[in-house]
Amino acid sequence: MNRQVQGTNAPSLFRNRFLQTILLSSVLLQIGIWVRNFAILLYVAETTNNDPYAISLISVAEFAPIFVFSFIGGTFADRWRPKRTMIWCDVLSAISVFAVLLTIHYGSWHSVYLVAFISAILSQFSQPSSMRLFKYHVAEEQLQQGMALFQSLMAIFMVLGPMLGTFVYSTFGLEISIAVMGIVFLLSALVLVRLPEDQMQTQKAAVKGQFRKEFVEGFRYVWQSQVLRMLGLAFILAGLAVGVAQALNLFIVTEQLGRSKEFLQYLLMVNGAAMLIGGGIVATFAKKVPPQILLAIGMVAGAVCTAIVGYSTSVPVTLTVQFLNGLVFPCIHIGISTMILKWSEASIVGRVNGVLNPMFVGMMVISMSFAGALKDAFSLSTIYSGAGFLFLIGALAMIPIMNHKAPDKAPPVAQEA
Repeated sequence: MNRQVQGTNAPSLFRNRFLQTILLSSVLLQIGIWVRNFAILLYVAETTNNDPYAISLISVAEFAPIFVFSFIGGTFADRWRPKRTMIWCDVLSAISVFAVLLTIHYGSWHSVYLVAFISAILSQFSQPSSMRLFKYHVAEEQLQQGMALFQSLMAIFMVLGPMLGTFVYSTFGLEISIAVMGIVFLLSALVLVRLPEDQMQTQKAAVKGQFRKEFVEGFRYVWQSQVLRMLGLAFILAGLAVGVAQALNLFIVTEQLGRSKEFLQYLLMVNGAAMLIGGGIVATFAKKVPPQILLAIGMVAGAVCTAIVGYSTSVPVTLTVQFLNGLVFPCIHIGISTMILKWSEASIVGRVNGVLNPMFVGMMVISMSFAGALKDAFSLSTIYSGAGFLFLIGALAMIPIMNHKAPDKAPPVAQEA
């Protein structure tokens, strides 16, 4: 029986056993992911003498599984017990890491791509399961604050992660770096044992074999909700804007600012530090602001800041704008995550997440792919203005749903006759 936490008796957010456990697990996973990312990046760059094709394959290995497995993973996450799913995903990730480590040790360096690929596949089952538990164990009025805490955690690792990953690889080499990832995944699985026992029932035997029906239900559920439809549009527009801006950041540094490519790390660190501060600020007033307004604020700020970065030739101006953009960017992540949780029935959260998440990542990868061609055809200021315009359209898409209030109980999953 679903016993979702009720707001009237909700304990302090920091005393919530589920949140304590999931945050500790996330810290461990972030350590493993950043060490992995930089170990693979630096190793492939050294081994191939900075071959752009070999380096680009790292992104393919990380993002391709999201297109293929996000829909599938979300559907299965709604079928299976979420605690058990998350623990097994971490255990299987650790096993795959150690298996790949053996192949690397015996001379097949190309196996490094498998580390990212397999981990990305399993995360498509684990992440929606985490969202289900979040919906179940965190009180409705605390959802936005909880998401702000997660955003702050991500921001901390955006600042510390590159330094940690570089240090571990430079000091210990590839094999130890990959082993660290396997160990922290195992530790995460042990931490997740502390999660409250699954109270949610798995899908009844009567629906076994109806995977396709459940799969389609996720798309239908999103399409029938005006709020989730507009959220999908915001995902698409934000993905296109973020992708092209990220792909061309290096040219902002070298062409607009006239600095060496190493200066890019300072832009990223300023942005990450601001995101950490912004996540904390949003956490303090998250209860008072509807998530769709948070999302609109984040996208309007993204529009203005992206356009200014495209025109600026001043280092102080660009760094200041990057800081302001990072300060407000958590509004986008927190607003989106909260809307998914508040407007989705607990039994279908995994599938809703599985439908919407690939929209952002897919559009981001598409715009990254076309960024080079756009750079040849247009100036950086024009491209960044276009990206800012996409953010602005995303903010305008929130207007029709700005006054919508989250239902006390999310709409049930429509059943076919």
